[in-house]
Amino acid sequence: MTTSKPGVVLVDDHVLLRSGLASLIRGFGEYDVLFEACSGKDLIRQLKYSRRPDIVLLDINMPDMDGFETACWLKRNSPEIKVLALSMYDTDSSVVRMLRNGAKGYILKDIEASELRMALDSIVEKGYYYTDNVTGKLIHTISAFDEPELRVRRLLTLNERELEFMKLVCTEWTYKEIADRMYLSPRTIDGYRDALFEKLNVRTRVGLAMYAVKNGIVSLET
Repeated sequence: MTTSKPGVVLVDDHVLLRSGLASLIRGFGEYDVLFEACSGKDLIRQLKYSRRPDIVLLDINMPDMDGFETACWLKRNSPEIKVLALSMYDTDSSVVRMLRNGAKGYILKDIEASELRMALDSIVEKGYYYTDNVTGKLIHTISAFDEPELRVRRLLTLNERELEFMKLVCTEWTYKEIADRMYLSPRTIDGYRDALFEKLNVRTRVGLAMYAVKNGIVSLET
């Protein structure tokens, strides 16, 4: 009995880029491109008539329901579908927001074909794909959570203000906006950030956000 190849759907409002990616993925020979969509709404419409994809390669910046909204919709309505975010930018806020909305990977549009294939393979085999370029030391951060005693000790060292800061790190606000929200100076916020980097053994805002999610400081459902 033959097993069907993993199904991939591409969602991007740029037709040439979308078609080029579809041809590239078909050329790998290990994936079925089920269909292409120009927006989140178009994706939702076509899902009603298609085999359920294993992976949705999802652009972030689109009119008529962008990638953030679409990822959130998929997490709520079809959590079995893995989202691989596609963007021109690797800003902390974009990465954090897509991860919170359920994305299992985040790649840039200027990557090599070999990395795209690696990303698809990793999502099929492992369920996720995170690169050092986008998430800093994300994989290292996740692996640290396998040590329960160390995790508990670190959590116990956090005070209420640091926990509040950790929650705000998981939003789209800049550090300056977080400072305003907490009625603190930007310099004080920088001090919180650097102290938490040291305490939690992370090096990026994404690392802080992932720590907060993994330890229940924030919920992906909120």
